[in-house]
Amino acid sequence: MTTRFSNLSTATLALLLLASCGPKSLTLPDDPVERVATCGAVAAASERAATTNIKAPLSFGAIGRVIHYPLLGGSAGGSFSSETAAAVQERMTALQDKVIESKWQELVPVCKSAFPATAIEKPVLPSNRFQAQLGCSELGDFLRSALEGQEGYANELGDYRDLGMKLEPALAAELPRSDAAAKEERNKALATIAKAGPPVAVMRQCVDDFG
Repeated sequence: MTTRFSNLSTATLALLLLASCGPKSLTLPDDPVERVATCGAVAAASERAATTNIKAPLSFGAIGRVIHYPLLGGSAGGSFSSETAAAVQERMTALQDKVIESKWQELVPVCKSAFPATAIEKPVLPSNRFQAQLGCSELGDFLRSALEGQEGYANELGDYRDLGMKLEPALAAELPRSDAAAKEERNKALATIAKAGPPVAVMRQCVDDFG
């Protein structure tokens, strides 16, 4: 009896050890940068898992949904911070392997709840025309800075450049004369439009309305 009980305990222990080596659950950290970066890494894993060829570049819409997280992280204070966005992007890259090896699927609905702007299907631009146009121009510049030079996105980025060139003369005339004040206006407009929905869907609305 003693031997049999000992063997059963050994088998149970082996099963527990095997289970401990499998994917582990993730939780969202409290730190703001870590929180949004974790969800950004989850979004990247989700978009990659949805592709038929894991080596192919993500679609423009998919890469936009991933980039939305650094954009939201940089916009959290109501005025876009490129430094914070860069910190989020850096942490997303660092967390990538950890997320892929975890039960990241469990965090997909959690992240949508934590960052509801990522789940908006029909973006609504700001009601103030100047603010909407300024936000569109800044968001187009943000996406171009993030993606220009990468294969497969030239057509969309070209549309954003054309839109910006069309809007900028009138926008510049209405912005404050002080460079610092004008930059702050632009950063606030970008932070506002970041919450309107996924960037590519928002820019599609921008082009439809102002292109």
